[in-house]
Amino acid sequence: MKTLANIIIAPMITEKSVAEAKTGKYSFKVEKAANKYEIAKAVESLFSVKVTYVSTNIIKETRIRNTKLGRSKTDLTYKKARVQLAKDQKIELFDIEKK
Repeated sequence: MKTLANIIIAPMITEKSVAEAKTGKYSFKVEKAANKYEIAKAVESLFSVKVTYVSTNIIKETRIRNTKLGRSKTDLTYKKARVQLAKDQKIELFDIEKK
């Protein structure tokens, strides 16, 4: 069952996402079955901000390990959402340079 708290899995804090956070774009790892409207509602309710734009893409990572019995395949795909906030709004979680 999808609830707003279960849609956002984790924030993606990388060098690129921290640089984009200065312009108001934030990246999150989200549930695969969530659509853009549900992602926007979840971010708005969890962080008390206004979302103007959401873009999503599915990151496909497949690891294949060779074992003595043959190949075993591990699927590590996940969905990434980039969220654009309204002007003059920010999420404090991404503010790394805060003192």
